[in-house]
Amino acid sequence: QVQLVESGGGLAQAGGSLRLSCVASASIFGFNTMGWYRQAPGKQRDVVATITSGGTTNYVDSVKGRFTISRGNNRVYMQMNGLKPEDTAVYYCYLRTLGGDSWGQGTQVTVSS
Repeated sequence: QVQLVESGGGLAQAGGSLRLSCVASASIFGFNTMGWYRQAPGKQRDVVATITSGGTTNYVDSVKGRFTISRGNNRVYMQMNGLKPEDTAVYYCYLRTLGGDSWGQGTQVTVSS
């Protein structure tokens, strides 16, 4: 199974920016989707943004205009601007291929008001 390793989380002030990165342990072949989910304390894990191998992107409404997802073959990034306290969560990298799903270990993002 492909391993995913995230980096780039941390502490930011409201209105600030962070950039998340995720690298897969192997090249990825075939149609696939990479993306980011997040889980706040006491809440379920929800999708934030996804991008297919063809470049099609989708965002949850709450981050549209603030977050931008991009990718290479085996890596995905998310530029987060205009951060809000409600963006505070553990962010998980995600990969879906025909062979199944893989998750990263998560990286904490904390936004102070």
